[in-house]
Amino acid sequence: MTTHRRIVPVVLSGGAGTRLWPMSREQHPKQLLPLAGQTSMLQDTLARVADGGRFAPPLVVTAAGLRFAVAEQLKLSGIPGGSVVLEPVGRNTGPAVAAAALLALESDPDAVLLVVAADHLIEDVDAFLRTVDAALPAARDGWLVTFSILPTRPETGYGYIRLGQPLAGHPGIHEASAFVEKPDAERAQRFVEAGGYSWNSGMFLFAAASLLAEMERHAPAVLEAVRRAVAERRVDLDFVRLGEAAFAQAPAVSVDHGVMEHTDRAATVPCDIGWTDVGSWSELWGIGPKDGAGNVGIGDVLLEDARNCYVRSEHHLVAALGVENLVLVATEDAVLVMPRERAQDIRQVVQRLQRLQRSELVAHRRVSRPWGAFLSIHSGERFQVKELTVKPGGKLSLQKHYHRAEHWVVVNGTALVTRDDHTQLLRENESVYIPAGTLHRLENPGKVPLNLIEVQSGCYLGEDDIVRLDDTYGRVEKVESGQTTDPRG
Repeated sequence: MTTHRRIVPVVLSGGAGTRLWPMSREQHPKQLLPLAGQTSMLQDTLARVADGGRFAPPLVVTAAGLRFAVAEQLKLSGIPGGSVVLEPVGRNTGPAVAAAALLALESDPDAVLLVVAADHLIEDVDAFLRTVDAALPAARDGWLVTFSILPTRPETGYGYIRLGQPLAGHPGIHEASAFVEKPDAERAQRFVEAGGYSWNSGMFLFAAASLLAEMERHAPAVLEAVRRAVAERRVDLDFVRLGEAAFAQAPAVSVDHGVMEHTDRAATVPCDIGWTDVGSWSELWGIGPKDGAGNVGIGDVLLEDARNCYVRSEHHLVAALGVENLVLVATEDAVLVMPRERAQDIRQVVQRLQRLQRSELVAHRRVSRPWGAFLSIHSGERFQVKELTVKPGGKLSLQKHYHRAEHWVVVNGTALVTRDDHTQLLRENESVYIPAGTLHRLENPGKVPLNLIEVQSGCYLGEDDIVRLDDTYGRVEKVESGQTTDPRG
């Protein structure tokens, strides 16, 4: 297969994953987490499309706020030439896929897209690749092929596809005669008993030109707005930023609702690939390694007389005694306890956290940044303490604060500190004081990570008290009064 004819993977990685709170947060959602293995779900997804003979470099579509974390994981995947496309605002999958199709067509008028989500689990990768190969001729013939999963149970958390007639000349492919919303338990049971229904995985294979032609017919407002957004795009470091004003005008619609439910070119390939949409803690219990009592225990956990529980600790020891069918997830700053069968009801907790404007919904105490990470250790009246880790070569922005001073103490590594027009090197156990109003910058010129403790003190410690004059990573600051998230990201 020539380079020109390779399939272009489009990896959708912009979701918030709120059903997996408290692990998944707005600024570090589930696709960036190692929830089902040793590497993140995004890295696992990229690994499935790393066959250079079959696939072109991927297009990863994500939210602007996740750009550095996504870029880092793309780098870790070892796939050369991949692109990160930034959505200015979330508009569901329809506009995201339309943008990817327009970009792919610029380099290949015959481009075929494989659209996958960054947060799905596929256990049988070989079967997945065989399914892609089987669906490719139909996609090249102008069909919009969706991957449907042979159901193993009456699932109410997935949509369904009703299989139509076999597609002539394309073995194993059917017309998709209907797309059905997530059913209640009784209707899901009927679907499984009747046969002819498969779960809708949300994965697609189609020619970019075919998808856009159908969008022109069935979702013209989406396509018009996205065309303008692509035309107004700009390159920012290694990222492609779609035009903000134009993209915001695109209706928020999924590929299914915008196109697949209306087109007469919808087809589906039923498959058995060990697929799971990892969308709830109960699903993670279902796929996790269990002990003799049906428990999944991850991290520092102690289970005594417990049955069929999912218990996960990201920090402290968690002990569970005499309980059944529970989900118990503990992070550094939050603990979730609920019956496993109520996993979908976590949205009630999330909505309440939103109303209360709790920071635990937005970010973990340890927050990744392009230069490294910081951990919030403690805060009180007129002070707060953080641990900063700066990667080799990492550099914070050149900035100043009007209402707070900072003390930096090097724990290990080497720090290059700028204070106004003076620079100095600090090594282990050395410290520096940054008075309020001082122009300053922190860099790591060494070959090992720099770890230091930062103590902030002053009459006002809000993160909107910052003036950034220069930044290596091209970040644009949008910080509102009272926001607790560090804007150095």
